[in-house]
Amino acid sequence: MEVTFVGTGSGKTSLKRYHSSLLFSFKDYNLLIDAGDGISRALIEANIDFNSINGILFTHLHPDHFSGLSALIVQMKMFNRSNPLEIYIYKNFVQEVKDYLITCNLLAEKMDFEILYNSFSDNRKFVINEELKILPRENSHLSELKKYDKYSNRSFYSASLLFSYKNKNLIYTADIGSKNDLELFKDFKSDILISEITHISIADLFEKMYSLGLPLTYLTHIPENDEPEINNFLNNLSEKVKKIKLAYDRQIIEF
Repeated sequence: MEVTFVGTGSGKTSLKRYHSSLLFSFKDYNLLIDAGDGISRALIEANIDFNSINGILFTHLHPDHFSGLSALIVQMKMFNRSNPLEIYIYKNFVQEVKDYLITCNLLAEKMDFEILYNSFSDNRKFVINEELKILPRENSHLSELKKYDKYSNRSFYSASLLFSYKNKNLIYTADIGSKNDLELFKDFKSDILISEITHISIADLFEKMYSLGLPLTYLTHIPENDEPEINNFLNNLSEKVKKIKLAYDRQIIEF
């Protein structure tokens, strides 16, 4: 299976990197992880056909992870898509996503392809096919929003993800709230860690890597202003522990 870094930038829009997004490609299925602002152009630059995407999984609903969905669906429609599009979303967000698309005038009755909603629950493994299984666990990225009583009817959910494929495990932190979120999957042996580097310092991340058995680590969600400092830290690591790499847009890794 291949993993493509479609975008590796932070929530701050940059001319250097698109917002964070991954594409998992295996057999006849392509699963896009998050689709923030600018995702359609990011896919073009990565030479990824819109209609080759079979499913989209959302970790949370911040604009840099979600707001490109409607524009991407419009592009799929303009490129004559006919195959269904699967959306994997936390169970409490299904109706919100449906309402959002209606607000964008993307009515089911006017679409040439069906949008199928596959809801998931926290800490319950779900299956993409016989080979790829995903375990979502809530992180603390949006926890502070829960203090606002006026929004008590809303769910502020943000997921980190464990991908299991052919007896190997890949952890994707997505956006996190603290370094402790890196321990969400410490009960699993991880082969690859893909971690955001906006809401955690490079020093804290390096410290927590030991609790995960020092997996090969790729950094994404990279703040442009912090990149020199991150590179300086990485360049000063000893050769023995140089297992952290700064990801870049359109990079492909094997998993």
